[in-house]
Parts: sequence; structure tokens; C-alpha cells
Amino acid sequence: HTSIIVHKDEFFYGSGGISSCAPGGTLLGPPDSVVDLGNTEVTEEIFLEYLSSLGESMFRGESYNLFEHNCNTFSNEVAQFLTGRKIPSYITDLPAEVLATPFGQALRPLLDSVQIQPPGGNTFSRHNGQS
Repeated sequence: HTSIIVHKDEFFYGSGGISSCAPGGTLLGPPDSVVDLGNTEVTEEIFLEYLSSLGESMFRGESYNLFEHNCNTFSNEVAQFLTGRKIPSYITDLPAEVLATPFGQALRPLLDSVQIQPPGGNTFSRHNGQS
């Protein structure tokens, strides 16, 4: 699972769409590791408008796919918008590496049916981002 922490909130994507919570606030708990991608000049207002647009287009809940369109895809897209930097390839390449193994191929039919939404977040909408 990956997410982006910006403007004091954590944003992530799963089968429920884009969600937010306090940093480390999902039931998954604190992260195993944190990759600092730098600072952003993007204001909170512009960022929330951008997220709203993503939630209505590329990152609707029904578009989620564990291997091809997942939390890593979202984190990478948002990181590039905010900082111009991608998340590390060892993260984005992991699903393809799993699928390249015989075990990954054997599990793929089961895993393709999995819907993942880390519990503990709030579904993002433009309205709950307003002060």
C-alpha cells in the first residue's frame, strides 16, 4: 500500500476511490517506510481541485485493479503533480514482478477479483476538503 501525505492529510486510492485520513490513520497503521519526495508549491485549494478531478475520471473506485491501476498508480500520479518526481520504481514495478513468477500467475485469477480499500479513511470528495 502506498499513499501521499500532503497538506497535513494522507491520501490514497483503493476500490472505494480516493480517500483521506490523518497520516497513519488507516487500520494498516503507521507505514513501514516513508519516501520523502520533497516539497510542493501547489496550494491546498489547487490540490483538492486536482484530486476531485482525478476522483471523477482516472481514479474512480470501479477503475481500481490490484495489478494495473492501484494505490501505486495513484501515488505516482499525485507525486508527479505535486513535485515533478515519481515514486521509486521498486514500488511501481512490484506488481509486474509478482506476476512474472509462476506463483503470481497461479494466484492472478483470485487476486484479480480482490477489491482493496484500506479501512480507516474517509472517501474523498471536494466538499469534505473545504474549510
